[in-house]
Amino acid sequence: MDDIEDVFVARLMTTDLHTVSPDTLVEDAAAVLLDNDVSSALVVDDDGTLAGILTTTDFVDIVAKSQPKAETTVERYMTTDPITASAQDSVAAVAATMVEHGIHHVPVVDGSTPIGIITTSDFAAYVSSPETPSP
Repeated sequence: MDDIEDVFVARLMTTDLHTVSPDTLVEDAAAVLLDNDVSSALVVDDDGTLAGILTTTDFVDIVAKSQPKAETTVERYMTTDPITASAQDSVAAVAATMVEHGIHHVPVVDGSTPIGIITTSDFAAYVSSPETPSP
């Protein structure tokens, strides 16, 4: 396996992003996660700037605090100002940040525009895969 210090976020991140807007209803956001079999959606504003992240963990809070189908928007429950990474960051550094903060999803941005996401599942896939040549 490669020296982990030499592996960059761009190699492991997912670029097939699922996004919602801050005014998306939480039930519609839940459908995005379920329909795409993903555990998070990036929240972007009208110009495509990252505004936050909504994860399956947030839905525990949603169920605990709101009436089902209460017409609540994503903005109420999303994590604003999420910890982000760049495509050139070392995966070791990002993994350490995730452990330190107890998070499972890190949006990858170019400036303030999301270009990918790296999750704990991406790390598991990397560790479990046989060595492959670098792209």
